[in-house]
Amino acid sequence: MDRTALRVQGIVKDFDGLRAVDGISLEASRGEILGFLGPNGAGKTTSIRIILGIFEPDEGEISIRIGGLTGRLLKERTGYLPEERGLYSDATVLDALVYFAELKGLRRADARQRVLRWLGRFDLVPWANKKVEKLSKGMQQKVQFIAAVAHEPDLLVLDEPFSGLDPLHQDLLKDVIRELRDAGAAILLSAHQMNQVEELCDRVFLINRGRQVFYGTLDEIKSRDGEHVVRLRFEGSAESLAALPGVESLAVRGDRASLRLGRGASPDAFVRSLPVALTVLELSVTRPPLHDIFVRAIEKENHEAA
Repeated sequence: MDRTALRVQGIVKDFDGLRAVDGISLEASRGEILGFLGPNGAGKTTSIRIILGIFEPDEGEISIRIGGLTGRLLKERTGYLPEERGLYSDATVLDALVYFAELKGLRRADARQRVLRWLGRFDLVPWANKKVEKLSKGMQQKVQFIAAVAHEPDLLVLDEPFSGLDPLHQDLLKDVIRELRDAGAAILLSAHQMNQVEELCDRVFLINRGRQVFYGTLDEIKSRDGEHVVRLRFEGSAESLAALPGVESLAVRGDRASLRLGRGASPDAFVRSLPVALTVLELSVTRPPLHDIFVRAIEKENHEAA
């Protein structure tokens, strides 16, 4: 069964002669979190607004398929957490959230019940009758998230959802996002925290200068360059590490070393070649973190465009 909820095909958008989005295509399926990444000004927000129908594309097509629904009913099955605040600051938290849930088709009684349940989940019940403007940035972010999900959308777009949240509530939000995915929502997640993206996303799409840079599963993206990162804690001299098979770079700080193995280098051959005089206390071999892949890919794109 085809579980595709969102299909973007070749969308293009120009503003005053500047191409903000240049022919990107992607898909998001129900039960999937798709990371939508890019540096500032890459075209992410414009793409998101096209997907949500806020902007019309100059070229290309957007297809959202949720149980055969179309038009207004389809919009009621989508949720959007914008990067900028979109709450009525002089309304109470409870009134604002119930209002937004009603706009998505919920009856008032059901909306109130769901909102109160979400406020409890995010430790916001004591603030239910406070005005939104009285809340901290982190509290407002949690309220904004509740506004996006109280109606239990099938397609959820999250733009920088962790902004303003402390580590405890970042972890809570990650748990909630996973629960929504497991319940069958298709989630498009735009974030700058690459570690959060690695923890949550099934696939990743990187955009730069309006164009696709890479698109695939994390394993596909990490393995495409064939590199590995080795981290060591050791006793002895690290002088011989740079000469070991496949080592392209080495950084040593005290009793810890970080090495990058080049494309095609064998991690097994490297480990077997460690000198006997070096006592290994800790050892890990991984693919490069998404942060490093992101930075290198964008630097390469920008250099080629210069």
